[in-house]
Order: sequence, then structure tokens, then C-alpha cells
Amino acid sequence: MASPHAIVIPCPEQGHIIPLIALSHSLVAHGFKITFINSEFNHERVVASLSQNGGDGMEGIQMVSFPDGLAPGEDRNTSLQKKIEGIMRVMPGCLEELIKQINASGGDRVTCVITDGGMGWALEMAQKMGIRSAACWPMSAALLALSLSIPKMIQDGIINADGAKPNRTKAYVGDFANEKCYLDVTSIGETGCIHECRKGESPDMPSLNTSQLPWNCVGDLDPEGVFFKLIVSNCQAIKHAETIICNTFYDLESPSFTLFPNLLPVGPLITSQQFGKAVGHFWQVDTTCMSWLDEQPANSVIYAAFGSTAVFNQHQFKELALGLELSGRPFLWVVRPDLADGMDDAWLDGFRDRVKGQGKLVGWSSQQQVLAHPSIACFFSHCGWNSTLEGVTNGVPFLCWPCFTDQFLDQSYICDVWKTGLSIDPDDKGFVPREQIKEKVDQIFLNEEMKARALMWKDITYRCTREGGSSYKNFKSFVDSMKE
Repeated sequence: MASPHAIVIPCPEQGHIIPLIALSHSLVAHGFKITFINSEFNHERVVASLSQNGGDGMEGIQMVSFPDGLAPGEDRNTSLQKKIEGIMRVMPGCLEELIKQINASGGDRVTCVITDGGMGWALEMAQKMGIRSAACWPMSAALLALSLSIPKMIQDGIINADGAKPNRTKAYVGDFANEKCYLDVTSIGETGCIHECRKGESPDMPSLNTSQLPWNCVGDLDPEGVFFKLIVSNCQAIKHAETIICNTFYDLESPSFTLFPNLLPVGPLITSQQFGKAVGHFWQVDTTCMSWLDEQPANSVIYAAFGSTAVFNQHQFKELALGLELSGRPFLWVVRPDLADGMDDAWLDGFRDRVKGQGKLVGWSSQQQVLAHPSIACFFSHCGWNSTLEGVTNGVPFLCWPCFTDQFLDQSYICDVWKTGLSIDPDDKGFVPREQIKEKVDQIFLNEEMKARALMWKDITYRCTREGGSSYKNFKSFVDSMKE
């Protein structure tokens, strides 16, 4: 009997590639053959990182690359519109041709396409070719619930047709526990606050300032509102999927799954839990930080890492560094080569030398392994969903500094719903002084109740993912359905 053969397609961003690689490995363990698609640009970075980090970690997965429609040297970070247009111009045809080649080769035919929820065109292509499909949503289920509610929000005047701020107070979006559920909008100055609720209140759903809706938090990258249009388009396309699996677990976001019971939580999807190493990363991991952590006392270290895309201006970057120094506590800080806009290497070298008895700076880390280390006491994070799940999985309290898109929603979960972290509060110019960083770090270190809640969520995560847990059973159900 031929093995089921899935083509897996992530969005061309590291935060999407990593959980879909974790998903792919889990499918391989259940007898699937996997063809994993990256853009050529990202494929080269992932392969180079794998080689530098030991060369394995992708067993059972065939890596294939597609062009992304942009020139080799073209900037892929400053124009969202160009990036999307390039993908749509080139990748659908590449996928169709690849499926035809595989099916004509005499090997295991493609039995299903599993695509990132942000690559809805692949679901449409699978339908066109008569192939089964599933969508994998790598971010929070609350974000998907919010996105799926956009048509109703527009209809009821909660947002405009371009996703702009609301002009009414409530909109019915569905039934929750047999009662009416609304998106509740309360005016706050020139913006608003939006949250899903039952009878006007729900402590289990995150609140979100409407100026921080994901499509309103793309900054200068999206002057034409392309991101909002993409979300709407993908939510239409996702209806073609037989199943929508989510990188989360039921207990973490239960109201979202009550509102949208067709969503199937199978997470957390974390690669290094499975293989003890980082896979799917764009940069080489600095493993020296692990021996440094071994030398630190238990529950003493601030781990500061802001993901793969956040960029600070020079003034704020230096103030962040000085805040970590001012804390007086040991810190491990991930400083990507492009973390600051125009890195002042001489200043950074001087800082590194000055704090070498207190802190360690690395270019990239195996974050899951770092957060699992007993010396880690606090995760100073941008609150990307992968980072959020890794912090939750390891029972680490957060200091939250979101930058854009869904990170403000994740911060609301951490600080307001789970109560496992504190938020950084920029001033009206967006600046955070070093003194606030020290103050917030001190508050986290002294908050025993917050530490206890973080450890509670660690235990809940374990129960959901072990044999018999909700995510374990949901994933097995998904696998069985895709094998039929």
C-alpha cells in the first residue's frame, strides 16, 4: 500500500516555517511522505543553517524550493505588496507543475496538500486538481477567529471595508454556550478596544485596541492595506480546506473553539521538543550560550529575544541594552545582525566588553532549549506566537514588548488572560527608557503568583500533548482522516 504523500507549504517567514516543519516531522512519524516547499531565498538560508548546526533534523522530508517572483538581490522586507504579488505570480504554477511531475513519476502520488492558512491560493489549487487539502494555522486561534469575523464586523459597522477603526459599539458574531456572543467595542480616545465576550464580558478572551488590530499594525510596510486584503482573501480560501488545524491547544484558547468548533487544536508544534535541536531557522545557532547558562544560578537569568523581524532604531536599541545592564541581573540577549537600524558595532563591542561578567550576547539561539534551562527566570519577548507557545510550554513569565501584527493580541493573552507577564509601556513617541525596563524586570522577579501561574500553564501544556491529551487525540484524528 502506498504511503500517504503530503505537500506542505508555509508562508515564506521563519515564524511560519518552524511550526510547519514540526507538523511535517509529526506526519512522518505517522507514516506520511512529506514534500516541503520553501521559497528559493528561504530554502538556501534553512539549508545553510542546518548544515552549520549539524546537517540533520529534516529526516523523512524532501525539501523543494520555488521562486518567489522577486529578483535574487531584491529586498524582501520593505514591500509587502511586491512580496505578495511575486508569490501569486509564480508559486501557483510551480505547485501545479510539481504535483503533475510527482504523480507522473511512478512514486507515491500526492494525496493531500497541507498549507499555511496564509497561503490560501494553495487550497484553491488543490481543489482545482482534485486533491484533498487541509489548512494549518500557525498563530493563535483568537487571531483566526478575529479574521473569520471580518465580514460580520464590516456588515455591522465595527470596522470599515478597509479594516479601519470602528464606528459602532457591538456586533453579533455567533453563539457562545447557547448565548449571544459579541465583539464589544469601547471608545478609547481616537481608537477603541475590541474583545470577544459573552454577556459583554469574558475573562478568557484577549482585549485588543482597535489601532492594534493585526492589519493595522504592519507599519510602513503596507501603505496600500495589502495585508488586510490578503487576510480577507485567505479567509475565503480557507473554506476550501477539509480541516483547519491550529498551532495551539484547547485549554489555552477554549472560547475561540467554542465560537468556531470546526477548528482543530493540535499544538504546540515545536520542533526542538521532538529532536532536541533547532530546525527551520535562518541563522546559525550559537550553542555557547548553553554552557554559559549552566554557570548561572537557577531562576536568575533574563532571556531577551525579539524574533526574526523586529528592528529597533539606534536610540532605542542602546536604551534596551542599558536597561538590561541596569537591571543588575544576568541576561542572555539575542542580537541579530539586523536587530538595530544601522548597527553601531563599535558601541556594541564596548557594551559587550563592559557587561561580560553579567550578560551574554549571541546572534541566534535555540530558543526552546534556552527557555527549558533551569537558570531562565524571565522571557523578554516580542510575543510572536511561536515564542509565546515556547514560553508557555516551559513555564516562564514574560516581559512583553510587541512590535506589529498579531503580537499585541498575544501580549493581551499573556498579561490579561493568563496573567503570566507584564507589558512594556512606550511613551507617546514610542520610546521606552532603561528605568522602566529595570522596574518591570524587578516586578516579575518578585511576583511569586505570576511564576506559579506560568508553571500551571506548563503542566496544562504537558497534559494536552501527552498520550490521551486533547492535542494528542486531535492530531491522531487529523492523521487518520488524511489517510482515508
